[in-house]
Amino acid sequence: MDNEKKDTTKKLYLLGVSILILILDQLSKTLVEKSLNLGESIFVLGNFFKITYVLNPGGVFGTRILSGTCYTIVAISAIFLASYFFFRTKIDIRFYRLGWALILGGALGNVVDRFRFGQVLDFLDFDFFNINILGVIKLDRWPVFNLADASVTCGMVIILIFVLFPSKK
Repeated sequence: MDNEKKDTTKKLYLLGVSILILILDQLSKTLVEKSLNLGESIFVLGNFFKITYVLNPGGVFGTRILSGTCYTIVAISAIFLASYFFFRTKIDIRFYRLGWALILGGALGNVVDRFRFGQVLDFLDFDFFNINILGVIKLDRWPVFNLADASVTCGMVIILIFVLFPSKK
């Protein structure tokens, strides 16, 4: 198999990862929407982890710096950016493309929500630890998030590691 066919096969495999993330994200959100009332929680591991049905008009992890329309535009832009880097990169490092595949799948999941609900359905509710950064940022619980948010975050971490610590292999 020549290099171009190998590259195409790798891209299709990783595109499958993006599609799987989108499907799992939407299935999990539909299950939450059909099983819980808005604001309702199911305690899974005591107060540490619960499933809580919330609708988030803001950005990832509940940030509310922009308007809902702006977040939709940002998410659609992320889809185009992730698609560009995913398909056009000449870098043959599996984890670099995996990072873009994770971002693509997660961004697609949240954009689908914005068109379905006008906002994003979040449900993963953790109480890791209290956060207090110089008295400005205070959190007693981690912001509620979803699989798409986790996917985008993991993808960004992978790409940052690649950029900050480039490998010669």
